[in-house]
Amino acid sequence: MSYVITSRCAGVKDQACMDVCPCECIFDAGDQFVINPDDCIDCGACVAVCPVEAIYADTDLPDQDLPSLAYNRDFFRL
Repeated sequence: MSYVITSRCAGVKDQACMDVCPCECIFDAGDQFVINPDDCIDCGACVAVCPVEAIYADTDLPDQDLPSLAYNRDFFRL
């Protein structure tokens, strides 16, 4: 399991999630932040500080946010 940043982050990009991430797996993708699923340690620290509630466990993504899972993973496979 890893965490995923959904499109609700787009345009907001509050860096609180980056500040609390102990493994520095959150990156700026231009329009929003993304989480590297290979480096995420599933601590959930980022979830509590996200002001727009854009971060979910990959297994708990709402259906409308499923494209965010591929977006996060694909960003790191380019």
